[in-house]
Amino acid sequence: MTFSPAWWLRNPHAQTVWGRITRSRRLVELRREIVTTPDGDELVLDHLDAANPALHFILMHGLEGSSRSVYVQGMLARIAKRGCSATAINFRSCAREPEHFNRRPRFYHSGETGDFDFVARALASKLSIPIVAFGASLGGNVLLKWLGEHPGETILTAAATISVPYDLGAGAKHLDENPIGRLYVRSFLRTLKRKVARMVREHPSIELDLDRAMNAKSFRAFDDAATAPLHGFENGQDYYTRSSSLQFLSKITVPTLCVSAKDDPFLPPGVLPRAQAAASPAVQFLVTEHGGHVGFVMGPAPWRATYWAEQTIVEWLFQAAGNR
Repeated sequence: MTFSPAWWLRNPHAQTVWGRITRSRRLVELRREIVTTPDGDELVLDHLDAANPALHFILMHGLEGSSRSVYVQGMLARIAKRGCSATAINFRSCAREPEHFNRRPRFYHSGETGDFDFVARALASKLSIPIVAFGASLGGNVLLKWLGEHPGETILTAAATISVPYDLGAGAKHLDENPIGRLYVRSFLRTLKRKVARMVREHPSIELDLDRAMNAKSFRAFDDAATAPLHGFENGQDYYTRSSSLQFLSKITVPTLCVSAKDDPFLPPGVLPRAQAAASPAVQFLVTEHGGHVGFVMGPAPWRATYWAEQTIVEWLFQAAGNR
């Protein structure tokens, strides 16, 4: 099925925010598990259980999301209908209900693949069924980077992403240069700044200019002041250069689907063609004219909205893993 945006929701920004305003964040029942990471921190996992699953999904959310993000819940509902099981990873500091903060003086970021690697290997050691993975936006960048870092790895049978920025520096610049983009940035920075302030209170030995981080009005300024020093990068540009998934696409060997919309307000013009040109033959791009950022809303009326990308990705992963 091809994507045609809902006639009442053609604007890319409306596509981007619609689901976040209208959709339920509690579509499925999840079983929470808190695991200890190799560096002594805690990671919150939310599991979707199934009686006799043929396939297990690992899901990763986007910036400042969680397992309660509407697109994660939508994916989990689709997975449940297929009778499959899943694990939604809450990145460090992102777990909700109740708020769960991490022990170590660090968060998560677009290039942090260690926690995914830890979870994927732990699940592979326990499960006797194929494992596939999905990442949205930041989570998709993490997944593509991990796939490129581990060519030939057989933990995953297939992978899929939605609305990945591919080039983090270009994406940050694109958002910072337009008024609506700055509104998105402001929303993300509001919660990120609170986390940084708490991190500094709980770990006073951190070498970080808190005033500079709290006064940041762009992703670049925040990443220079907070993301880089917290995670061992020289500055924001070093973080973008080393973490962008674009440079890892050529090394991917696992069958991978990348879903993107040309009108994604987070995606600068020209980045998507560069990603397509750089990717290995194992990577398949599904590009639509419309859809916004993690939107892809269809349906004849607002009360009958459907979410094309979630259905498409679950079915593609199911078939790529050898199921029908």
